[in-house]
Amino acid sequence: MSLPDKPTIDGLPDKWAQRWEEQRVYRFDRDAPRERVFAIDTPPPTASGELHVGHVFSYTQTDVIARFQRMRGRAVFYPMGWDDNGLPTERRVQQFYGVRCDPSLPYDPHFTPPEKPGKAQVPISRRNFIELCERLTARDEEAFEQVWRLVGLSVDWSLLYTTIGTRARAVSQRAFLRALERGEAYPAQAPTLWDTTFRTAVAQAELEDRERPGAYHRLAFHPDGTAPIIVATQSQPVVVATTRPELLPACVALVAHPDDERYRPLFGSTVRTPLFGARVPVLPHRLADPAKGTGIAMVCTFGDTTDVIWWRELDLPTRPVLGFDGRFRPDAPDGLSETGRELYGQLAGATVHTGRERVTALLREHGELLGEPEPITHPVKFYERGDKPLEIVSTRQWYIRNGGRDAALREHLLARGRELAWQPPHMRTRYEHWVHGLAGDWLISRQRFFGVPIPVWYPLDADGQPLHDRPITPAEEALPIDPSSDAPPGYTEDQRGRPGGFTGDPDVMDTWATSSLTPQIAGGWGFDDALFAKVFPMDLRPQSHEIIRTWLFATVLRAHTEHGTLPWRTAAIAGWILDPDRKKMSKSVGNVVTPLGLLREYGSDAVRYWAAAARPGADTAFDTGQMRVGRRLAMKILNATRFVLGLGAPGPAAAVTEPLDRALLAALRPVIDEAANALEQYDAGRALDTAERFFWLFCDDYLELVKQRAYGQHGDAAADSARLALRTALSVLLRLLAPVLPFVTEEAWSWWQPGSIHRAPWPSPSDLDGHAGDPALLTAATEAIEAVRRAKSAAKVSMRTPVPLLTAPDDAYFPLIERDIRDAGVIESVTRHPHPTYLAHL
Repeated sequence: MSLPDKPTIDGLPDKWAQRWEEQRVYRFDRDAPRERVFAIDTPPPTASGELHVGHVFSYTQTDVIARFQRMRGRAVFYPMGWDDNGLPTERRVQQFYGVRCDPSLPYDPHFTPPEKPGKAQVPISRRNFIELCERLTARDEEAFEQVWRLVGLSVDWSLLYTTIGTRARAVSQRAFLRALERGEAYPAQAPTLWDTTFRTAVAQAELEDRERPGAYHRLAFHPDGTAPIIVATQSQPVVVATTRPELLPACVALVAHPDDERYRPLFGSTVRTPLFGARVPVLPHRLADPAKGTGIAMVCTFGDTTDVIWWRELDLPTRPVLGFDGRFRPDAPDGLSETGRELYGQLAGATVHTGRERVTALLREHGELLGEPEPITHPVKFYERGDKPLEIVSTRQWYIRNGGRDAALREHLLARGRELAWQPPHMRTRYEHWVHGLAGDWLISRQRFFGVPIPVWYPLDADGQPLHDRPITPAEEALPIDPSSDAPPGYTEDQRGRPGGFTGDPDVMDTWATSSLTPQIAGGWGFDDALFAKVFPMDLRPQSHEIIRTWLFATVLRAHTEHGTLPWRTAAIAGWILDPDRKKMSKSVGNVVTPLGLLREYGSDAVRYWAAAARPGADTAFDTGQMRVGRRLAMKILNATRFVLGLGAPGPAAAVTEPLDRALLAALRPVIDEAANALEQYDAGRALDTAERFFWLFCDDYLELVKQRAYGQHGDAAADSARLALRTALSVLLRLLAPVLPFVTEEAWSWWQPGSIHRAPWPSPSDLDGHAGDPALLTAATEAIEAVRRAKSAAKVSMRTPVPLLTAPDDAYFPLIERDIRDAGVIESVTRHPHPTYLAHL
């Protein structure tokens, strides 16, 4: 045993992270029986930019559980992945290198991105763009791994995967093809939420409402004289209040609530749209809100998702006016009057904003605008990563059935949610709200570049048009494939794009369509069936609560439809990190804190201490003060260990014989169970608090009480009893604290124990068998020494100042601990009284 002269926590993460990897401390034991495996579906962080302290917060909580389960004798399957495909990576590449993807350009094998990106992005081929994506993600992933090693994540780095890697692409495409074969994946030409900036479709789960200024425009729709019943007001215009006057040329109907007496006489009649003169019906529908605007709404194709519902359920025609670029199409839609078609010419090519201004001016000019627009603030739907409001355009996209239009599937998925163990339990409500609120199937195709390709080709007819109803699919053993560069079975590459030849599906899958398969990707589904059988279904999915609707739900869906089971047994939901203003830390807001500086300044164990102390699922404030507390604890562990070991080893025949020593070990027994029970319930904070409180009692009170005896002041047997109790308790406490503070506990353990503490068994109360004692003795002794300290502090004298007299309770406890109390308090004489309190007289 070699003890350092001056223990320090500085440098421990670098020292031990390297040794753990060299010694394979955290390698998964593939030979372990299934019942001994504990498998974790680790969230693959998006590999673009930098990790922030929120990542450290949630991943540390998972790592505490992994370390605990490993010490409990489980073979822990704990992989790490990088989510490196999708829009975040593309945006970062565009900004970092100053380029943009133009799939029409040929590949340039000698392309070099500009040294200093300018405002105008350089167009490059899809292949060149993907190469830059791969280059930048590799750099980001290397930096991410450095941070995770510094944090002390006990992942098995040999299990590393990426969501754009060969295995992930093959797994994702295999799952898609099987869903296609079962009829769960299907293409459809339908209204689609569309981000005009990124030119891609957006799924329901990726939406967010943002409050934006708008205005109600009151428009005059004139009755067309076709009402089945002549009413007195028929000659009067129908006033519609809308926030989107620019969509007037796309109007296909007016709707009001069936019970609204104001409009019931008009149901079945037609009216003419202002300016554009299209004849549109007035119809009843339950979703019309009598209290909104004037109580009657115009249905446009398409202004919002309610328009889509009205269009579908009322079987209305389509008059699209907006293109994929967010601008008005060059040609007027069908159904407009001759004058309306002429007026539409003033909108062709305009942006939505410009179109709104022009239509408003035309309405005012023609007397069809009643009053001036009324300013309002209202929620507008955005893509969660976008900067402009979403539009709805009609496109051909791929969908996966998710229960949005299938009541039976929805009920199955709700039942899966009830079958899953939630930590904390109330998080299940968020899952159920999402499932109940699904408005349609899951749109999985994206018009992007760096993603898993849809593995489908289409034959071309004699005119070179794709036959979408005759898709060509690859064999599973050929996966992964890229239809843009691989030819389908039975064709050659020179037939691509030619009449009678083929074309590849141009789209890629939404990143969630791959991430929803992380248990299958990490577990080796279809590649390593023995491993997959051993780890799937997994035991734990840790994640944050805002992606219950995306990642968690989608993973449950894919496992249910493909395997007929849940993907894991437990979902542990972490909260957010809040800034000092109690706002969520977010890259988009710009209030994130990156972890490297914190890890170097306070120490990795100190940052982990802050993260582990949080309540499960609770949002937690960023708090460097708590990190300072963690650093103090880490240093105390080293110093206390050095002191205990420096007392010397107990003799070979040593036994714990002294009452106070036996009381200490008796008091430690329930601490072991309480900490273990908390960790079994994924409550690292309660486990840490339990162990930490006892550790400070051990250091501040017990060590002081037995110090003189441990030095040998009262003979070898008494000294051996103290030294053995100290070492026994220290061994237990180091192991209790090891999952939260891995570096400092490993360092302290290495001074006197073989092997890694993280492979040592979790302590058991049976470890303390043979040391039966009365914990009340320890309580009494701590009360006595605390009374002495209070008196000396009040007198402002040194703690080594002698106490002339101590008044102690006249009970059976005091004689058993009197010698240790006299030594610790430097007490000269003692008197007894019938009260249960200690009084020190100075």
